[in-house]
Amino acid sequence: MNYIGKSVFRLDAQDKVTGKALFLDDLKFPGMLFAKCVIAKIPHGEILKIKLDKAEKIAGLKLILDSSFNFKFENEAGLILSDQPLIAFKKARYYGDCVALVAASVQEAALLAASLIKVSYKALPGYFSVKDALKKEALFIHPEGNLLTHLKLRKGNIEEGFKNSDYIIEALYQTPHQEHLYLETQGVIAVPHYDGRITIYGSLQCPYYVQKSVCKVLKKGLNQVEVIQTVTGGGFGGKEDFPSEHCARAALLAEITRQPVKLVFDRREDFIITGKRHPMEMHYKYGVRKDGIIQAAQIKIYADCGAYATLSPIVLYRANVHACGPYVIPNISVDTFGVYTNNSPCGAMRGFGQPQTAFASEGILDEIAQKLGIDPIELRLKNALRINRETATDQVLKESVGLAETIKSARISSNWDKKIKQYSKNKGSKRRGIGAACIYYGISLGSKGWHLDKSGAHLQIWQDGTASIALGGADMGQGAFTVIAQIAASALNLPLEYIKILEVNTSFVPDSGPTVASRTTTMSGKAVFNGALILKERLLNLASIILKVSPSKIKLKGMGYYFKRNKIHYKDLVKEAYLRNINLSAFGWYSAPPLKWDNEISQGEAYFVYAFATQIAEVEIDLALGIVKVLKVTASHDLGKAINPNLIEGQIEGGVAQALGYTLYENLVFKKGIIQNPNLSTYVIPLSLDVPYVKSILVEDAYSEGPFGAKGVGEPALIPTAPAIVNAINNALGVRFRKIPILPEDIFFKKF
Repeated sequence: MNYIGKSVFRLDAQDKVTGKALFLDDLKFPGMLFAKCVIAKIPHGEILKIKLDKAEKIAGLKLILDSSFNFKFENEAGLILSDQPLIAFKKARYYGDCVALVAASVQEAALLAASLIKVSYKALPGYFSVKDALKKEALFIHPEGNLLTHLKLRKGNIEEGFKNSDYIIEALYQTPHQEHLYLETQGVIAVPHYDGRITIYGSLQCPYYVQKSVCKVLKKGLNQVEVIQTVTGGGFGGKEDFPSEHCARAALLAEITRQPVKLVFDRREDFIITGKRHPMEMHYKYGVRKDGIIQAAQIKIYADCGAYATLSPIVLYRANVHACGPYVIPNISVDTFGVYTNNSPCGAMRGFGQPQTAFASEGILDEIAQKLGIDPIELRLKNALRINRETATDQVLKESVGLAETIKSARISSNWDKKIKQYSKNKGSKRRGIGAACIYYGISLGSKGWHLDKSGAHLQIWQDGTASIALGGADMGQGAFTVIAQIAASALNLPLEYIKILEVNTSFVPDSGPTVASRTTTMSGKAVFNGALILKERLLNLASIILKVSPSKIKLKGMGYYFKRNKIHYKDLVKEAYLRNINLSAFGWYSAPPLKWDNEISQGEAYFVYAFATQIAEVEIDLALGIVKVLKVTASHDLGKAINPNLIEGQIEGGVAQALGYTLYENLVFKKGIIQNPNLSTYVIPLSLDVPYVKSILVEDAYSEGPFGAKGVGEPALIPTAPAIVNAINNALGVRFRKIPILPEDIFFKKF
């Protein structure tokens, strides 16, 4: 009964493709109200007056919450910092801030009432770039100032590093906002109960965040708020931080009205109100010897955090730690600045600060290779992290470091050595190029989030031998429940069809941290594995009594427990356990290993294990049209152990597609803080025909603490794609682009 390494079908596939699966907007409750947010139509201003008279005349209106309401609850939605009002009563800080809430008996009434509420403002100066927000004369967006955070990383002696270098290379790299664009928009239903409890049904990925936020706003105990994750149509980080405020708003309306409340965004609202990927300006200065060995890296990163902190301090922690990429560099100085602006808030998005720094760190590696006349792959191999080498935070890697293998396997599979020379010489109106990029990615939450880095699971074997499992980790479309079922079935020696993964419910399992940071397989998987071992031990002990032999001598084959010719079937063993009142339920728990960390200079153990990857992109560029066509991406990923190869390949292909949009298509246009293209007709994403062939190579350098050796792949799949594509464009054209997205006009008007 070993399902590890097997591409079993997704357990939820049939229900989703046949329409049986119920998403949030499919759910209905008796007496349910419909809610709408009234948003600020100004990027920065004091709220002077809100006129409700026309809205209050709408038939079916139940409640309007604004500054005139006798507010007895906590009006705070900040996830890390208390800087974000649930309803902005005094001041709007971005175009999209919620200034009032409306609830009505029908959706049309809520929409109409919200449109009739008129808000008067005293306009304040808007700051739409990091540079403007940091000017001495700039008004403070928040009382503490416009500099949200400044993180430092210091290793070795940066001055000595540059003295020991033969060449110094400097460059400025820029990355844009990016919209998550999950297919299912944000949605929640809050249902109050007669005894004061409240149940939240949500399209979300971090139910425990939501539980805490709702408790904080309603001033309830954690045992009074139950959060149930409904079938979720994508998240990509956008359903990590924002649902905490979204669900709290619906819960507030439900608590006051004592009726269920549904709050679902349309696509335009989702664009305007929710968070984005952080735009960054990154100043890189590297010192390198003639032989290509990097001696020093001095980096300054400026991130636009938008109007509120959300998860920016943690996003920038990851950006800061990974700023130099997966290389051994003895002397490093990194300064990462997070700055408030009057743009949309920026928070969690797949990659969590690393797609930006990887674009810069892998870009400058290619610039160094070009300067020194060294093959870009050879340069990466010369400096690559290996076993017993130190990361930028001076962490010595002791196991599961498959970086070099990913580089070598991608090199061979892509026919790199031939194509890098061939494409450098091509001429004409259509040109081809090839480029590489490497990354490493700290699995789970790291030293900054260690207090949240745990996971639980409740396992129950029933009288008929089937088993149900309650998790703290969510499945938002990535196939996590299938992988967890494979781990459980393999650990319990059961057929996969015997395993049922229950919907995520905070009442069943204690706080298991967020479903982020590519941690679900590692953390939830290990919790399930540990719980399964408890049950397996109980069954073996009972079998040893029945077979009159020590547990260590019993062999498991199929559904049988064997000793020589004697056998007891699993189902009979379970029946006997129930007859003897043996407990066949267990709780599995796993917490991240403690990490030693110096927060002042970012030195120590940043993460307990890392995933590694190399991607090589091949492009064809039509100079007459300015169009870049990505032909192929060879993606080699060290993921510890592949539990389900097909699902992993799906994650890699999806990551490449999402990064393709980030690199070449997705241009979110802001004009004085207002999004100009908040819809799918003008925010361009790749179509199916734009997505290249992806050749996935799964490198299995097992992690001893992972379930069956597994690490994670969800976010690493996306991170190297953009720099690989841009490096391929440089190889084709001989021109360096240091800013994305690279649009057709950027190439069309370039001189070659």
